[in-house]
Amino acid sequence: MLVRKVPGFVPASPWGLRLPQKFLFLLFLSGLVTLCFGALFLLPHSSRLKRFFLASRTKHPGVEVMAENAGHHPVSEQESPPNPAPAAPAPGEDDPGRRVGVLRRKGWLRRIRPTGPREEGNSVAAPRPREESVRFSFDYNAFRSRLRHPVLGTRTDDDSKESQSLVRAQREKVKEMMRFAWQNYRRYAMGKNELRPLTKDGYEGNMFGGLSGATIIDSLDTLYLMELKEEFQEAKAWVQDSFHLNVSGEASLFEVNIRYIGGLLSAFYLTGEEVFRVKAIKLGEKLLPAFNTPTGIPKGVVNFKSGSWGWATSGSSSILAEFGSLHLEFLHLTELSGKPVFAEKVKNIRKVLRKIDKPFGLYPNFLSPVSGNWVQHHVSVGGLGDSFYEYLIKSWLMSAKTDTEAKNMYYKALEAIETHLVNVSPGGLTYIAEWRGGVLDHKMGHLACFAGGMIALGAEDAKKEKRAYYRELAAQITRTCHESYDRSDTKLGPEAFWFNFGREAVATQLSESYYILRPEVVESYMYLWRQTHDPIYRQWGWEVVMALEKYCRTEAGFSGIQDVYSINPNHDNRQQSFFLAETLKYLYLLFSEDNMLSSEDWVFNTEAHPLPVNHSDRSSMAGHHH
Repeated sequence: MLVRKVPGFVPASPWGLRLPQKFLFLLFLSGLVTLCFGALFLLPHSSRLKRFFLASRTKHPGVEVMAENAGHHPVSEQESPPNPAPAAPAPGEDDPGRRVGVLRRKGWLRRIRPTGPREEGNSVAAPRPREESVRFSFDYNAFRSRLRHPVLGTRTDDDSKESQSLVRAQREKVKEMMRFAWQNYRRYAMGKNELRPLTKDGYEGNMFGGLSGATIIDSLDTLYLMELKEEFQEAKAWVQDSFHLNVSGEASLFEVNIRYIGGLLSAFYLTGEEVFRVKAIKLGEKLLPAFNTPTGIPKGVVNFKSGSWGWATSGSSSILAEFGSLHLEFLHLTELSGKPVFAEKVKNIRKVLRKIDKPFGLYPNFLSPVSGNWVQHHVSVGGLGDSFYEYLIKSWLMSAKTDTEAKNMYYKALEAIETHLVNVSPGGLTYIAEWRGGVLDHKMGHLACFAGGMIALGAEDAKKEKRAYYRELAAQITRTCHESYDRSDTKLGPEAFWFNFGREAVATQLSESYYILRPEVVESYMYLWRQTHDPIYRQWGWEVVMALEKYCRTEAGFSGIQDVYSINPNHDNRQQSFFLAETLKYLYLLFSEDNMLSSEDWVFNTEAHPLPVNHSDRSSMAGHHH
């Protein structure tokens, strides 16, 4: 108090500093603070500190930690191999501002990117050490260089200009249907598993254990194939930013494999985008607990939360078409991850099936994963059995014809099928019946109509004396399936059709009269067209396009119908994801050149996702040499 009263005295600060000194000190202090906070945002390993300081502002503390632990971080574009695809997606695909715009329209921005663009840059870099499990050198450029045809073909249609114009118009119509189906899904159900077009909302279901976006994953390769570049970028952005694997429900091993794993694998092979490879491998690892059974035959359901296999009772059984339709995808998971465990799991399935007795050479549909014995002697080339046979011949083809075990198993099974199941109706229609302990059910399911295409695909490598027979058998089965369409009022086929009591190729009850946008008939049309170039298959395919437009197209998407024998059918309010993955893809290929996704380079999984033939000089895929 005394010093204040002394005239002319300038007091020092409490620290003994005069005013000029105080100014210099504050200037130094402010510079130090600026330097510290600048380092907080600019140093490469500051994300943990940033989460601490920014948590109150984002109101989502720890969201990045959860994403990293579950493997949901976006993969750095810098790590992606170059994309030499001839029809690469549109320029600007990686523009973050564009992706944010897409997400904001669906209300996802707050949920997925709570910290804004500044933090996004570090969230890409920080999790890299956590990707060690999928760090593996896959030479994408070398893979693409081994393909014998351009992925999207050469677009030199038939000889005459008139024919070119017609086929081009038909192809463009199918493309328009795909765009319509996608745009309505995006508008009303983006991120849900499927669109419900009548109620204009999304459907989740309980088949995928909490995984979402089945339609998106299933559509990726179809959008790419049809060069719907903007739509492909929308789908890719969703996979990168919103496809999360930290789910806890019970999922169908089969459905997750063929739709999600298959869709992600094909998207990677078509584009080289690393995000698809990483997601496929991480999801594949979540499926491995299903194989933890006494025999190694996987259960049909896997619990994503506990990692256990579902229905763990000694009396339950696994389904042939489910555990027998893993081989293609799991070999590619090993190829892209360097982890032999995936190939080892499916090789063991082969080992079990090779040793077990087959009644009359046939494979029943149900097998105990505990005892390794057949549970029932019910045999079907339709539902429950179908894709097991498909994956045998396709394993042979995908291995560049080195997997002789698959080849031998396929042709032995086919001989048993033609001996015991193939019949000809009094009206001259060839069909594949179902077998129950020696007694035949004279019916054929829509699912079994893939068999015409499968038999045509395998005819070339059959015994020389059987090749012409198999080609004719394939054509006759496909004709029968066309008859099941042609004999309905809508020109769409029923779920199952019978050959008895004087009625042929028609359903006999309403519960089998529905059509849910299934692809198997047009799949066979596509394979038979490629093998024979008989114009009848394109004609039949166009009939399907017209019927879909007339009876299944609604204001907001495509829907299945409940009765194919009614000209005013009720809709089932479901746009199945496989309609975009399979039905529209096979129709598009039917009206395209044979070298678009050429059979020399690609095989389709049972969800129509293309997987590449192994053209390497020495077969590197595990399980191909026996």
